[in-house]
Amino acid sequence: MQMNPRAILSVLAVFFALGFAPAYATAERTYGKGEYVIIHDGLAPSKKLSLASHGDGEGGDDNFQVWLMAEPAHRKIAVLADIGSKNNLDTEPDAYDAMWSADSRRVAVSFRRGRHEIQLNIYEIEGGRARLTSGPSLFKDVTSRDVDSQEDVRLSTSGISWTAPGSFKLSERILVKTTDSGFLRGLGKYGKLSSKANGGAFFVEFSAEADCIAVPGHRYRIVDLRVGKFGE
Repeated sequence: MQMNPRAILSVLAVFFALGFAPAYATAERTYGKGEYVIIHDGLAPSKKLSLASHGDGEGGDDNFQVWLMAEPAHRKIAVLADIGSKNNLDTEPDAYDAMWSADSRRVAVSFRRGRHEIQLNIYEIEGGRARLTSGPSLFKDVTSRDVDSQEDVRLSTSGISWTAPGSFKLSERILVKTTDSGFLRGLGKYGKLSSKANGGAFFVEFSAEADCIAVPGHRYRIVDLRVGKFGE
């Protein structure tokens, strides 16, 4: 069964709010030779750049990449780092969302890296390249650590909205199933008990949002961190 990728993200959002994380099939595309398809909202405001996906083989699983393209010639410029066959779940172009800054100099791309995990990458367009922008996750800024690979993450998603060409609002929500009561305490006001499960386990939701600005060196920093919206 193949599900429309826009519907996948909508349903994930609903189930996140309810505290559940169902599994859905991948959204795949078999690309033609030389076929580079613009991803959802991939055309830049300037109309001179776009982001397009391509993969080889059945279902596009081989050598899948997202490219920065020159428009209207639709010519390849550079491949985007940290999006590929090793960390993506879907190959359908509409399963990838682009969010451009108004000046077309920065763009964020969101995509599923796992059944219940949305990855958000931010890039700066400079010198004909899309340079990956790094910075702390909101979870790490609150807890001084990353989510442990052994923790039972049931859903993880990030969102971005540009407030100016070099500044943006970042949001992050994570749902973890745990038996460790200390996990919730460690989140402070950024954590909430979502629901209880069998065997003494419970679901804990982390939610935060922050105002961020781009800084030299292809990085961003957090200037204001606050509690985000929790699922009701």
